[in-house]
Amino acid sequence: MNADTPPLPSTPESVRGVCSSERLPLMEQYAQLLATEAVVRGLIGPREVPRLWDRHIANSAILTTVLPADSTICDIGSGAGLPGLVVAIARPDLRVTLVEPLLRRTTFLDEVVDTLGLTNVEVVRGRADALHGTRAFDVVTSRAVAPLQRLLGWSMPLVSAHGALIALKGSSIAEEIETARPVLKTFGCAEPEVLELGADVLESITHAVRVSWADPSALPLQLITGAAGKKSSRARSKKSSQRRARVSTTRGAGDNRKSSRG
Repeated sequence: MNADTPPLPSTPESVRGVCSSERLPLMEQYAQLLATEAVVRGLIGPREVPRLWDRHIANSAILTTVLPADSTICDIGSGAGLPGLVVAIARPDLRVTLVEPLLRRTTFLDEVVDTLGLTNVEVVRGRADALHGTRAFDVVTSRAVAPLQRLLGWSMPLVSAHGALIALKGSSIAEEIETARPVLKTFGCAEPEVLELGADVLESITHAVRVSWADPSALPLQLITGAAGKKSSRARSKKSSQRRARVSTTRGAGDNRKSSRG
């Protein structure tokens, strides 16, 4: 680690309040990896090390208080594992899929999973929309990925019929919800619920938003979206190939005519 990087502070009481004593050693090991390897690889800024515990890890761990037992979780845009890896460490009953498109990040995530021996974590390199129509989860999480109106398009197609999007957000979440009203209506979402987490544990409240389907009995939208998207893509590809073939044939015929005239 760079000599200019501040040392990782000792584990605060806020983390002990959201992580069991049995899982705390793993959380501390992960924190050390964030403060060293993640900094060296440019995944975490050196200035974030002194506040890794309170601003990042405790802030992510508090999300586990609203996640159903034994559920499947998809964390999109996982980055260095916040909140996905923290959730998986704190709650071994959860099956967590980390979705991240950048190779250097997924390499780090894979190494952490192996080092900590986490058997409840799957790392997927790719964009969230690559899973549309093929996977569905009880909860889709994210942290500082995008405004809600964009996040809905990436997340809701992955939410199962009775599942929900639960995203960690800033204090301006009410404004994001108003901006996202047209998208919420298009997707057939229920009224978003703003959550205030950790008031009795953390130094400051963590805000989150929960969005579920308005009509869980209807066909899950991700099945329609995914199937239609893939079918449309295949159709466009086929038409494009046909057009290229026609152009090639026409050009070939023209060349033959020129040759015969010559």
